[in-house]
Amino acid sequence: MTSLILLYIAGGILLILLAIPLYMGKVKPNLWYGFRIRKTLENPEIWYAVNKVGAGWMMVSGVLTILITIVLAFVPGLSLDAYATLCAVAFAGVLTVGMVITFRYMDTL
Repeated sequence: MTSLILLYIAGGILLILLAIPLYMGKVKPNLWYGFRIRKTLENPEIWYAVNKVGAGWMMVSGVLTILITIVLAFVPGLSLDAYATLCAVAFAGVLTVGMVITFRYMDTL
């Protein structure tokens, strides 16, 4: 179980670290890194605005992943399979919510 805890914590930290440059507006429109769809790539103003919102949710996802990983590790009687599944579902769920919110925000621009 320790390996899974470390894996999910590392994943949360990686999300946070990847989000920081996007949130700070340090990443120019490109095809490799950021919220890369036609609308954002065609307009730098939209790129920076949408990536700031998306990066904010990436950071929230990273923090929640770390917290959920730690909290679930202390649930008595939780099997390894259940632990791994709950962590994965939480991770995917928070990222999905962030993506939906980011797309909705982009549609307002």
